[in-house]
Amino acid sequence: MNEVREVEVVVIGAGQAGLAAAYHLRRTGFEPDHDIVVLDHSPGPGGAWQFRWPSLTFGKVHGMHALPGMELTGADPARPSAEVVREYFDRYERVFDLRVRRPVDVRAVREGAGGRLLVETSEGNWSTRALINATGTWDRPFWPRYPGRETFRGRQLHTAQYAGPEEFAGQRVVVVGGGASGTQHLLELAPYAAATTWVTRRPPVFREGPFDQEAGRAAVALVEERVRQGLPPRSVVSVTGLPLNDAVRQGLADGVLDRQPMFDRIVPDGVEWKDGRRVAADVILWATGFRAALDHLAPLRLREPGGGIRVEGTRTVADPRIHLVGYGPSASTIGANRAGRAAVRDIRRLLAEEPVAA
Repeated sequence: MNEVREVEVVVIGAGQAGLAAAYHLRRTGFEPDHDIVVLDHSPGPGGAWQFRWPSLTFGKVHGMHALPGMELTGADPARPSAEVVREYFDRYERVFDLRVRRPVDVRAVREGAGGRLLVETSEGNWSTRALINATGTWDRPFWPRYPGRETFRGRQLHTAQYAGPEEFAGQRVVVVGGGASGTQHLLELAPYAAATTWVTRRPPVFREGPFDQEAGRAAVALVEERVRQGLPPRSVVSVTGLPLNDAVRQGLADGVLDRQPMFDRIVPDGVEWKDGRRVAADVILWATGFRAALDHLAPLRLREPGGGIRVEGTRTVADPRIHLVGYGPSASTIGANRAGRAAVRDIRRLLAEEPVAA
């Protein structure tokens, strides 16, 4: 366990972004277990998808793009997305011989000897000339702090813990959050719960019509500008708005998606606003999103005063050896594919220009 193994590139994470990067590394001549190693802390293939709730069927998933080199075809839209994507990722890893090592927890990345990086893990250490970080956000659910939260006598859970609507039968549920998960939860819960209340910090923006390439580029540009400034990224979805599909239209017509402004405090039996209005609740479901899982990079001091990491393309400005894929503007399935290719192209250039120090 004390042995330090040397490789050219370490990839951390085997979700969409990590597998795309590993594919492009493999395609350009890097050999798994010799030149590269892919480390993943999940119990099996599937990235964050394997943890999604069973009622999120593949047909409900918005914008799932195939990995490079292998299309996802013939998937039953009625099957849970967790099963579909897990099987697809598993097949992808085997077909391209990516040899993902799991479960491996990466504990820290720090400066190593001879200009290399030292990656410390639960399965020993690796010394590498470059690192592609693709750890996503699923492991860092965001729980906002509101006065009185600790006094609530009911149940509180986050989207990351949501297992389906059946367990909320007969209960009064407050759903917090204006993203896609929040609306999906509400639409699922309504037939089971005794009552639902939807609260968000900002009024939700529903998007009419198709989301074309021009709109997509504009949304990505907004997120990209934030990471260039060293600010924490907003998700691409947060700037695109919510698609106004048939299910959402029905939810609006039925009053299920009747948005209320954010409450001011939590009380033992519900939530309360400054004007004295109160809603009784048995459950508060926080559909409040996730933050980038980057704590293992803390020893490298990459964060800016604004709280984020400055990134140009996929390369961190503070350290050209480190690339973040699936971060900020590439935090979508198609963005992750493109980021994996861009990171590999940049790393090949870096390694060609910088010989290993003696």
